[in-house]
Amino acid sequence: MTTTAPRPASVSAGTATGPEPSAGRGRLVGVGLVVAGALSTQFGSAVAALLFPRAGALGIVTLRLVLSAVLLLAVCRPRLRGHTRSDWAVVCGFGLALGGMNTLFYQSIERIPLGPAVTLEVLGPLALSVIASRRLASLLWAALALGGVFLLGEGGFGQLNLAGVAFALGAGVMWAAYILMSARAGARFPRADGLALAMGVAAVVSLPIGLASAGAALFVPSTLALGLALAAMSSGLPYSLELFALRRLPASTFAVLMSLAPAVAALAGLLVLGQELAVTQWLAIALVVTASIGAVRMGSARRTPTRLRMRTRTKGVTKGVG
Repeated sequence: MTTTAPRPASVSAGTATGPEPSAGRGRLVGVGLVVAGALSTQFGSAVAALLFPRAGALGIVTLRLVLSAVLLLAVCRPRLRGHTRSDWAVVCGFGLALGGMNTLFYQSIERIPLGPAVTLEVLGPLALSVIASRRLASLLWAALALGGVFLLGEGGFGQLNLAGVAFALGAGVMWAAYILMSARAGARFPRADGLALAMGVAAVVSLPIGLASAGAALFVPSTLALGLALAAMSSGLPYSLELFALRRLPASTFAVLMSLAPAVAALAGLLVLGQELAVTQWLAIALVVTASIGAVRMGSARRTPTRLRMRTRTKGVTKGVG
């Protein structure tokens, strides 16, 4: 599972200024940060699957959300006063999307391998990108992704648990909602305050479910310690690395790199969980990754001419006034 931190308004300029060699090094560092964040997230998910026998999927996801909320709230220290009702409505929606995405995803990887689960989950953001592009050519990327999904199930998902597939697709829907709510929260709250508050909402909502499912198993010291490590691997460290990366990379480059999540997840599943995939399933993951990258790049190419036209018009107005 991939979770992307909201992009602060202060870093929107990216690396547009400064010497060229320095900018090149900055982008290289940014790429390394994104890759490190993806490795931390997906290997964290693999570690989470190892913890399921201790407290179940619902218990472990609750542990992760609660401890992640504690970490983020302690680090960000968001201001609680001075926000409107609509601000809090956005935070609550953001938190429900965040909690739903994680809960459904953990239910999925309890039933199907990590690589296929992330591949199905990424269809949510991919569909959002295709819809937002509003171009006929984007349907080709959607068709490529569907071909990958067909291969993933080897023509009928005969080797994949249907409930696990459904949970992964549901997590993808919540991921798309997460992206939309993340943008709204980023526009209303400074830094990562919106994310920290949303994580708190997700923790509050999931806590009764986790307690009902796992009970006293959540309070075993060794489970709590492993849960804290999981929270750091899957939330604290990746979110921090992504925020630092967004200071050095254009949003389009960042999104393309995030599209590699299914491949990283399949690698984590193989190395940590011993989940071997068939050649057709690896091909399916490659098709979905390619479709995701293509959709992202198409969306970026569509926005660039618009920005250029806006800059040209602005310069024209400035000259006319002068």
